[in-house]
Amino acid sequence: MADRAPSFSFEPAQMSDREFALYQTLVDKLTGIHLAPIKKAMLAGRLARRLRDCGVDNFTAYFALIDEGGDRQERQIAIDLITTNESYFFREPKHFEAIATHLLPLFVDKPLRAWSAACANGEEPYTLAMVLAQTLGEKAPWEVVASDISSRVLATMRRGLYPMERAKAIPPEYLKAYCLKGTAAYAGHFLVERRLRERVTLAQINLVAPLPEIGFFDLIMLRNVIIYFDAETKRRVVRSILSRLKPGGWLVVGHAESLIGLPDGLEQIMPTIYRKASP
Repeated sequence: MADRAPSFSFEPAQMSDREFALYQTLVDKLTGIHLAPIKKAMLAGRLARRLRDCGVDNFTAYFALIDEGGDRQERQIAIDLITTNESYFFREPKHFEAIATHLLPLFVDKPLRAWSAACANGEEPYTLAMVLAQTLGEKAPWEVVASDISSRVLATMRRGLYPMERAKAIPPEYLKAYCLKGTAAYAGHFLVERRLRERVTLAQINLVAPLPEIGFFDLIMLRNVIIYFDAETKRRVVRSILSRLKPGGWLVVGHAESLIGLPDGLEQIMPTIYRKASP
């Protein structure tokens, strides 16, 4: 009788409340995201494989690897795993309808700069690029800057390759004009056309840190990110973002978010859409 190959199993490490508190503090400091206690299981699940890959068997040992003074590369991997990156094309479509109908006609013959400030896997900035190309034309002087804290999602966006199920909300005329259907090894996927990808500039930016020199914008999309910040961090991030918004420019937040107690010089023009007053 042939010997049976030995079987091995990986027993997931358990995260204690003390360990969770360590990660809460570090994540808040690095990203501004507040992890509520109900997120402990989610955090442990996302990091469990890294413990195994790094050869450690508990979350305290892994924390030592990513804490300040630890391995910067591993810290970035942890941030990539922890930060939420869920999005899809044409999410909250009324925003894009409003932009095309009310904002873009003001830029028919002049440059427009837009910033997707938490771009996740790229669905939002590529959606915006499609709308700009369709409304203003592909040769018009418009630019989209897409930023995120996660290097992993920026790499996904740079490729522009997505599973076909992500295309469900893309209008057929946009899908035909700006996307290529994958074949052979890429069957079941679609690729955003190169000519559209080249109009989008990628940047790794932490919104809770001082902003780099990226210029000023006519439109800033800050959707579905400030909901993860506490009140003070939210105020600080919004003030920082507004410093990059031109007078008369639009700031768009997610439908689950609000700017209660609007900053000075900001007026609501539609639900979750705000305009910076001219001086």
